[in-house]
This record gives sequence, C-alpha cells and structure tokens, in this order.
Amino acid sequence: MFNFVILYEISTYALPQVMIIDKVSEYAKNLLTTKLDKNYLYHNLIHTERVVNAAKTICEALEVSPSEQEIIIIAAWLHDLGYTKGNEVHEETSCQITKNFLTQQNYDVEKIDAVIQVIMATKMDHKPTNLMEEIIKDADSYHFSDENFSKISELLQQELQLLGIAEYTTEQWREKNIEVLNNKHQYYTSFARENWGLGKLNNINELIRKTQKAKNKQENPDRGVQTLFRVSLRNHIQLSAIADTKANILLSINAIIISLALSNLIPKLDSPSNQHLIIPTLVLVVFSVVSVIFAVLSTKPNLSSGKFTREDLDNRNVNLLFFGNFHKMKYEEYEDAVMEMIQERDYIYESMTKDLHSLGTVLAKKYRLLRITYYVFLFGLIISVLTFGLSFGLI
Repeated sequence: MFNFVILYEISTYALPQVMIIDKVSEYAKNLLTTKLDKNYLYHNLIHTERVVNAAKTICEALEVSPSEQEIIIIAAWLHDLGYTKGNEVHEETSCQITKNFLTQQNYDVEKIDAVIQVIMATKMDHKPTNLMEEIIKDADSYHFSDENFSKISELLQQELQLLGIAEYTTEQWREKNIEVLNNKHQYYTSFARENWGLGKLNNINELIRKTQKAKNKQENPDRGVQTLFRVSLRNHIQLSAIADTKANILLSINAIIISLALSNLIPKLDSPSNQHLIIPTLVLVVFSVVSVIFAVLSTKPNLSSGKFTREDLDNRNVNLLFFGNFHKMKYEEYEDAVMEMIQERDYIYESMTKDLHSLGTVLAKKYRLLRITYYVFLFGLIISVLTFGLSFGLI
C-alpha cells in the first residue's frame, strides 16, 4: 500500500514536472543557440545555465516546495530569451515568449502568470516581494561571488561595446562594478548571504586593489619612462667620454709631433743643406697645430651664466639638472626651484628631456669638431709625407 501511494504521487506530479522542465530547457537552449546574436558574449546560454544551476542550489538548500521550484527553474531557463529579439525591454519580451510557449504546452494559466512574475523580478531595480523572486534575483547575480568574476564581467563589458550600448575603459568598468556591487546589489536569501557573501566581498576587494594599483601607477613615474631616460643619459655620457678620449689621443700625438719638430727639425733648417726641408716641416707643424686647435675645441667646456630668474622657472625655460645654469646661485634659491620641480611629474620629465637634449647638442658639436680634427690630421699627415718625399726627390 505504501509503495502504491509513492508510485501514484510520482506518476501524477513528478513526471509532469520533469517533462515540462525538459521541454523548457530544450526550447531555451535551441533559441539561445540558433537565434541569439553572437555579440551577446555574456547574456547567452552559458549565463542561463549558470542561473539555472544557482537557482537549483538555492531551492534545494532552502527546501522550496516542488511547485515553487518548478516555477523558479522554468523562469530561470526562459528569463533571457528576450535578447533573441534585441536588448530593448528584454524582460517584457522574455515574458511574451514564455507565455506563448507555455500556453502551447497547455501549462497551467496561474503557473504561467507566476513564471512571468518571477521573470520580471530579474529587472535590475526590482525589489523582490516573495521568496521565489528573491531566489531568481540571487541566482541571476550569482557570478558576483564567483572566483571567475573578473572574466565574466569582462565578457559583459565587451558585449556592451559590441552592441553599441556603452563603451568603458578598464578603469571605468572597475569603478562601475565597484559601485554596483557596493551600493546597488544585495543578496536576499539567507543561503546566498551566508554562502556567496564572502565571495562577493573578495571580488569587491580585488576590484578596489586593482583600481588603487592603476591609480598608483598613474601617479608614480612610469618604470619604462625611467628606463628610457636612464639608458639614454648613460649612453650620451659614455659617448661623450669616448669623444674626449679620442681628442686626448690626437692631442698627445700632435703634441709629440710638434715637440719633435721643434727640437730636431726646425733648429737644423738654418743650414743651407737642409733648405729643402723647410716646406715639409712647416706643413707638418701647421697641420699638427690645426689638429691640436680642433681637438682642444672639441673638449672645451661651455658654461652658461650660472643663474636663472623666477620668470625662467615659471616658464620652465631653465634646465635645473645642468650645473651651468645654477652654479652662481645661492643654495636656498636652487633648493626652492628643485622642490617646486619635483612636485610636478611633467616638470621632472621636461627637465630630464631638456638635459638629454642639451647633452645631445653638446655631443653633436664635440663629434663634429672631432671629425674635423681627424680629417685635418689625416690630410696633414699625407701631405707632409708627400712633401717630404718631393723634397728628397723620391717622388
């Protein structure tokens, strides 16, 4: 007798419930797979299945009656079908699609109305009035507590952009999510508050952490920019040192040539037998002297006035990083100027850019004079050899 009663209840209630939910799920999957715009990266079958599973979890935890659970699960499957017709008033469109489908299935009219009421509860600003509405609201926002919330949220951001609804930067989208999670959303059922509240809080904290990190990155000098200036300045200084070394080598060589000429050749030119060496010796000495002049010019330091005015500072016409612009000023004046500079990130970069440009200008002048020095030394050496050869009758 007991087994007969159980079988009777299953045959009259459970099987019809399973059948209608199977039909609803099949219908929803078909529509969301074939009729939904591919730009719906978030409001798609994956989202619907996530809402259905969340709704089932809450219903089982709260021991919701089978009849109410049936209504909730049907509503969960059908609540976003309106998106197959567009994003305008999609809840109302979902309700119309739901009513038409369930009517064709000869579903109970009162239950159809209940399903529609639950679907309308998924509106963002709707306040639930009963447990079924609370469950669908919590299930629809389950992803707020999900550990993959950031990825899911990113899909919604991309969806809004692809559909031309709204476009947010990464920072704006984080701020939007923080505002929604903190101020506009809440879990209504006791199960969701107890089991999903912590996950939601963790996601809020992660959003705040990323937002603060992005702000700090904007406020602090960028590491890449720092590296750029550091490497560029180091390269310029190394090139300047190389130029000075080359100039010193030429200075030393030409100084030796001049010394040898003055000590050995020139004193012997008074002798009639050495008259043929006058021109080659003069050529050698003249070119050596010219080489020395250009080598000295390439290493000659340039100093500016050593002072700058308040107007120069206000107009940012002075490079505070070059000693030639402040070496005659009092320490207090220079300190005030530097403290004003470091208060502004752009001013720091501007000063570093000016310093880099100044180094580059000096370096270009130095290498230009050094190149002339090499040419003079080379031509002088060649001409001197030729004239010595002519004087000795070798050519």
